[in-house]
Amino acid sequence: MAAAVMSLPPERASELRELIQRQLLKMDVHGRIREVLAETIREELAPEHQQLSTEDLIKALRQRGIVDDVMKELKFVTDVNEKERTSASKPSTHFVAREPPVLKKTNIDPTRRYLYLQVLGGKAFLEHLQEPDPLPGQICSTFTLCLHFRNQRFRSKPVPCACEPDFNDGFLLEVHKDSLGDGSKMVDATTMLSICDPVHMVLIKTDTFGETTLVASHFLEWRSVLAAENGITNIAVELLGVGSESKVSVGVLNIRLEMYPQLSKTLSPEITNTQFTLERQKTAEKERLFLVYAKQWWREYLQIRPTHNTRLVKIFAQDENGVNRPVCSYVRPLRAGRLLDTPRQAARFVSVLGYERAPVIGGGGGKQEQWCTLLAFICRNKGDCEDHANLLCSLLLGYGLEAFVCVGTKAKGVPHTWVMTCGTDGTITFWESLTGHRYIHRPINPDDPPLVEQPKPLYPYRTIGCVFNHHKFFGNCQPTDAVEVCVFDLHDESKWKPMSGEAIKSVCSPGAASSVPPFPPLCASAIDAAVTSNEIELQLRLLVSEHRKDLGLSTVWDDHLSYLLSPALAAYELERTTSISAGNEEFQDAVRRAVPDGHTFKGFPIHFVYRNARRAFATCLRSPFCEEIICCRGDQVRLAVRVRVFTYPESACAVWIMFACKYRSVL
Repeated sequence: MAAAVMSLPPERASELRELIQRQLLKMDVHGRIREVLAETIREELAPEHQQLSTEDLIKALRQRGIVDDVMKELKFVTDVNEKERTSASKPSTHFVAREPPVLKKTNIDPTRRYLYLQVLGGKAFLEHLQEPDPLPGQICSTFTLCLHFRNQRFRSKPVPCACEPDFNDGFLLEVHKDSLGDGSKMVDATTMLSICDPVHMVLIKTDTFGETTLVASHFLEWRSVLAAENGITNIAVELLGVGSESKVSVGVLNIRLEMYPQLSKTLSPEITNTQFTLERQKTAEKERLFLVYAKQWWREYLQIRPTHNTRLVKIFAQDENGVNRPVCSYVRPLRAGRLLDTPRQAARFVSVLGYERAPVIGGGGGKQEQWCTLLAFICRNKGDCEDHANLLCSLLLGYGLEAFVCVGTKAKGVPHTWVMTCGTDGTITFWESLTGHRYIHRPINPDDPPLVEQPKPLYPYRTIGCVFNHHKFFGNCQPTDAVEVCVFDLHDESKWKPMSGEAIKSVCSPGAASSVPPFPPLCASAIDAAVTSNEIELQLRLLVSEHRKDLGLSTVWDDHLSYLLSPALAAYELERTTSISAGNEEFQDAVRRAVPDGHTFKGFPIHFVYRNARRAFATCLRSPFCEEIICCRGDQVRLAVRVRVFTYPESACAVWIMFACKYRSVL
């Protein structure tokens, strides 16, 4: 406890001591200690009159649960910035940039080590040099910093984009969460030097329309603080761009690192630098050996059939920082805790994360390769088909399925990745990560006589070059790489050339001798589904009324009919998740009752994965069916609109909108 108090500023320390004193008096801890002392002295000293040490007394207090009681009662209040809070409690016309801090009680355990990471502003974000200061209340583009360290996630408050962004956030990182066991709670500097997990920092830009861009992804080596005087160090972290700009500086963050409680003994810089050099050498050697093995494997693969060099066999892929990593390192069994209940729900979650091809500067129509690390993908809330397939495969592996990412092509030879699961009965199922659709694969046998009816493939995939997961990699060496005739017997080496499991494990398992970033845990949604549904619905009503006014039409809303559309939207989402349709009879019956004889009812449902009402409305107007409803003319026209937002982990959501109208039919 003294160590915890020592590492605070003097005024905070005296305040903390006073708070602890009050709590001890309230619990009558002193009285209880006196009782234990009397009892211990009677028990321990009576036989031999030996000296009682402080350790003996503390052991006696621990055995009677008094120390634990005190620790339970001492609660400290911290500011929680861990979750993004995109929705204000009341509907508003724009996003609230700064909210009052959410205070949450946490038990800070003074017997554990913490790293206090402060981000104290940025500089040299030259892309925003000309940007004027935002006026109060004005909507502006913002920067948000997302952090992941040893299974803990943090998110900064959004700050307006500027040449010198005004970051001012602190994050308390537990250094040895979920590891090192209870016996070594208060770890020393030497033990912490062996914890090689970096702090992964991802900088996201959100524009005025809510669109997100990945600005930078940086792995911070925090262990320099172990050799710093007083256990405090200030560092300027240069952030580099992503993709084709991965060698270009985007800005500098001022970061202060501090150990809590203070280290009794710091290390010398020579020791830390030697450790970093050894780790780098070990990693580089393992990666070199894997590269030698991969080249040998590829030579053998080409010797089977010269045409193999045109197949999509992908052993390495570039991440957002332009680093070549083995594809197997992008996949790992990932458990979603209580956030997702079934594999199909996981597939639905992945499909509602936005799809966006990696940006290419200039023409040429080439596809910029960028397989994102998981943190960069989920913080940006959108990514390419490879990012979706890697995440879905990881989640399905977490559910205990034998899942693989497939690399191949779809129509017109467009490169594509999707996911495959192999059932224990040999059933092969394809999962399309961008839509959540599932397809059973039944291979066509080219040797069958012409009269034998062959299964018609329903999936969009044309060719397949290789399949992989976190510890297996197979190259397709069948006579043709067409998916429809492909046999997925992965144990048959005449059909699938395997890679050595040991070789993959040497570079793809997270650990000391690996540059593979650890997977972050998924976070629960911070979006309030009801509030967001209401906000979008009110905005759509306004947009429809304005649009009809421009056409010289009045608008009368039917609230009852709007409410009746809810069950249909819930049924659509259920069907997307489970492939089961339910509740349609009740919906149709309710609509028949609400629409009088001689009237016509028209309804149009549509689905989005973003929450921008104006953008959704513009898309709806492009559909002739929807435009017919919104611009409906006639006698006794009543309009209805219902919005239902279904939230998923992170800030993913499925937005269902249904426009409807009823009017008297005039022949």
